Amino acid sequence: MAKAEGIIVAAQAEAAEVGALMLRAGGNAVDAAIGCALVQGVVDPLMCGIAGFGSAGIYFPSKKVHKYLDFHAPAPASSRPDMWEHLIEGEARDGYGFILKGRVNDVGYQSICVPASLKAYHEMHSKLGVLPWRDIVAPAIEWAERGWMVRPHVELFWSDLGMMGRASGLERLAFTTSGRRLYCRRDGTAKKVGDWVHNPEYANTLRLIAEGGSDVLYTGELGDRIVDDMRNHGGLITAEDLANYNPIWRNPLRGSYRGYGITTNHPPGGGIMLLEMLNILEEFDLSGIGHNSAEYLRVVCEAMKRATVDKDRHVGDPAFFDVPIERLTSKAYAAETVRDITAGVKVDVPRFNAGFESKDTTQVSVVDRDGNCVTMTHSLGMPSGVITDGFGFFYNGYMAVFDPRSGRANSITPGKARFTSVCPSIIFKNDKPYLVIGAPGATQIAMGVLQAILNVLDFNMTMTEAVSAPRFSATSNAIDVSNRITYGVTRQLGSLGYEVIRSPYTFGFAAVHGIRIVEDRFDGGADPGHDGIALAV
Repeated sequence: MAKAEGIIVAAQAEAAEVGALMLRAGGNAVDAAIGCALVQGVVDPLMCGIAGFGSAGIYFPSKKVHKYLDFHAPAPASSRPDMWEHLIEGEARDGYGFILKGRVNDVGYQSICVPASLKAYHEMHSKLGVLPWRDIVAPAIEWAERGWMVRPHVELFWSDLGMMGRASGLERLAFTTSGRRLYCRRDGTAKKVGDWVHNPEYANTLRLIAEGGSDVLYTGELGDRIVDDMRNHGGLITAEDLANYNPIWRNPLRGSYRGYGITTNHPPGGGIMLLEMLNILEEFDLSGIGHNSAEYLRVVCEAMKRATVDKDRHVGDPAFFDVPIERLTSKAYAAETVRDITAGVKVDVPRFNAGFESKDTTQVSVVDRDGNCVTMTHSLGMPSGVITDGFGFFYNGYMAVFDPRSGRANSITPGKARFTSVCPSIIFKNDKPYLVIGAPGATQIAMGVLQAILNVLDFNMTMTEAVSAPRFSATSNAIDVSNRITYGVTRQLGSLGYEVIRSPYTFGFAAVHGIRIVEDRFDGGADPGHDGIALAV
């Protein structure tokens, strides 16, 4: 456990190092988080970027600020609830999106929602940052220009074959001429571990942003070219969509677990699922049951399934859908599920079809010398594959997880954001931050964050141990397990009537990155399934 002034944990070593340099230069947690995030968009270009979306938890006791900045990308104004209803072929088994004929929601110009991340980065920095904006953007420019090497997890995602009719990683990379030039070898295959990526076009884009802030994308030169590109290729985004977008500052969604205070994000983020699951599991002696035993998996998975059913039925953008937040996060509501789990009842999770998780998101967690904390999860969703010629960055594919059926919590509606499992969270012990945590991992995010929290609070693990322990998930009627969950445990679950699906991978079900603070010492954990690092400063 490090005795240091600050610490940063991120899923990419290059980006974490930049955040650490920001802290060493006198920057605060916001400066470090945004500098890190901009570099993440360079060195993990299918995971995140300035045309993405996300959510950030910000605790600045020095300024008496405790807020969550939600930047969920809204559907364009030209979208309609029934625009794709006739194209439905299926729903992913884990609930992460729908498969449509022609994959119009998955890849290409119509899959893009209004870019949100850059506006949020700039907003966060404008309110709380201390270093000049140009200095925050400069390292990303440098990485784009001098180049970076493809890492193992980057290659893993780029070589993804696609599931359930989804576009493969290569299809996304090679959708445009710019993508093929940047990210593919001469034979048309995706670049491999050790190959170099140079992106001078993105460096030029970032230079414009360094000088003009976020306005250049939303109302300025970049925005004009985006609108032209969308118009020429059948995209949905207009100049009004860009000009009208603003991230939303919210008070934390609060809960408790075994005496610890929990703060997390509001719907349409995944914090509501996290609190519901913690409320249920608080009633069980998890340490007595035994970590990753068959009974532990059964209990935790039933809590996951209940939260998944409630998410599907009740959780959408609260500006468009009445989300029963108080009921779903109440201890009394959790008690109903506790009775069912204790009695051995299996929750049924309705699904249209089968699929597997998507992992295109990333995370940064920071604590600075003044005890200021930032946890930010940001993403491209399932990236659209679209790069406007000369810009060097991908747009989000956020439309893919909207429900193409009318009248649902996450049905397509102009200006509406769809549910996302991102749940950056801060856990308090005796009113002081104890865990600063979050994860990428699509619909598995809340499930991974939940398990890491339980690992620390119920099993006294360090942060590194907590993010490294084998994980599992249940976002359908099946229980998915990583290959480090023992066969004896899965055989017991099978004897109880559960379908168990084993992943060939030893890691997965989100990639949790977090910081534990114990008596002013920092314990950072970067999920070993990714390429990240924890750096104390």
